[in-house]
Amino acid sequence: MSSVKSGRFGLSGNALKILAAVSMLADHVGLLFFPTVSLFRIVGRLALPIFAFMIAEGCRYTRNKLRYFLTVFGLAALCQTVYFVYNGDTYMSILVTFSLSILTVYALQAFKRAWTDAESTPWKKAATLALFVLAVAAVYVLNLVLTIDYGFFGCMLPVFAALLHPVSVTEESRRARWDNIPIHLLMLAIGMVPLAISLGGVQYWSFLALIPLALYSGKRGKWRMKYFFYVFYPLHLLALEGTYMLIH
Repeated sequence: MSSVKSGRFGLSGNALKILAAVSMLADHVGLLFFPTVSLFRIVGRLALPIFAFMIAEGCRYTRNKLRYFLTVFGLAALCQTVYFVYNGDTYMSILVTFSLSILTVYALQAFKRAWTDAESTPWKKAATLALFVLAVAAVYVLNLVLTIDYGFFGCMLPVFAALLHPVSVTEESRRARWDNIPIHLLMLAIGMVPLAISLGGVQYWSFLALIPLALYSGKRGKWRMKYFFYVFYPLHLLALEGTYMLIH
């Protein structure tokens, strides 16, 4: 699923996700066990941009959009239920963030399809534009009401990465000058600016994630590891929390 001519080499999507998972693990280890050591948090800043970029890729290439969303949202609902039952925590995790991202990207895709379809009526174009605007507005309002991980700009990060994705994923579309990884990374970087400004501190280190992302080959990787990444998030948190409780 490469969109660049140099797709024969570089880091696969699986390799980038493993890097992001290790980064996230380091971040949470630092948060729980070494809160005064900033290096852990700095390493942890790589995770969000990488996962956000791969979420945009997933929205683009998935064959079953509903299943893709329900997998992320279902796991988010399960984790939030456990958090609330365990300690009454209503903080919305990164899985909630990405669930909102996916829905907004889908609205963006519907808007693009309507506006590039020669047979699409003006009413359909207006309706899909309104749908996309409402999706963005709804995410903004939810962030005012709830405390969602990384806030509004975090939810929008995969949307920025997907802004210039063409409607079609045919070979012809992949050869279009605007459909290449550097362009999509540029859009991601633009989205990272307001996020870094709003959060400040170590969040500026997140721009380092653009280095491994620039090595993305556009390939998924040899092994099917999709469900590993869905399972890793709750399991690593469970392991860390369990360890923390045992030693404190």
